[in-house]
Amino acid sequence: MSGVDRLSIAGVDSPASLADRLDGAGYLADEGLATAAYLSLRMGRPLFLEGEAGVGKTALATALAAVAGAPLIRLQCYEGLDVTQALYDWDFPRQLLHLRATEAVRGGVAGTAADVDSIERDLYDRRFLVARPLLAAIESSPSVLLVDEIDRADDEFEAFLLEVLSEFTITIPELGTVTADTSPLVVLTSNRTREVHDALKRRCLYHWLDHPGFDREVAIILRRLPAATERLASDVARAAAVLRGQGLVKPPGVAESIDWTEALLALGARELDPDRAARTLGAVLKYREDTDRVRAAGLDALVR
Repeated sequence: MSGVDRLSIAGVDSPASLADRLDGAGYLADEGLATAAYLSLRMGRPLFLEGEAGVGKTALATALAAVAGAPLIRLQCYEGLDVTQALYDWDFPRQLLHLRATEAVRGGVAGTAADVDSIERDLYDRRFLVARPLLAAIESSPSVLLVDEIDRADDEFEAFLLEVLSEFTITIPELGTVTADTSPLVVLTSNRTREVHDALKRRCLYHWLDHPGFDREVAIILRRLPAATERLASDVARAAAVLRGQGLVKPPGVAESIDWTEALLALGARELDPDRAARTLGAVLKYREDTDRVRAAGLDALVR
């Protein structure tokens, strides 16, 4: 990417300093994750994050954007996502209105060939172009581009994304080439519903995000929900760890631990007890099979 600057964050000159800035933005990163994010910044390489849902992959991109003072542009991937939906599209209704307005001004009288060419050029002016996430990230540089759940996209889209991430340059036939002045900081996430191709992974720095340890999960809950008591946060973190070891269809992530704590707070809880645990399971478990399994095992054991 010769000639393209890299996004930089003032005052961030080490993984520890980045971790401190992320802490200030409400995100508690461990040493490994802070190092991976710091190297992504310094080397100008995309950061590829894999891990279970709810462990904080998307939240990291949000925190990095806050720390960098840059807009967060999100591309949510899904099966069938195509280039047009990710790159750009023409605003056909506005083009049609412009064409009709031009005809009205001319009174429906046909013009010369030069007039026709001029109208056609006007129809493909930049004002009629709708920038989708990839183009928006390049035009809004510096920015943070979150490519969320890349494992849900098709192989063909992966190949196209690899090409874009190589140069951060996009060619629009009607307008020309658009190149980022400052390459976006790119964060790709995957829940590993399928394996992402090696070619894309080689382009990135890789980091596996696991569920946090007990102390860190308690700290995250208290940071997000200051009204929670330390006892309640500890009870929830301990119970979440137990749930993750029960072979559930969808083990709870940190996001579910936070939701569970918030639900308990709404009921006035200062600690976790079997009764409130039973009434709030829907905040932490999302499958009927998981709820049935936990109830069958007994909520007393979960709370204890």
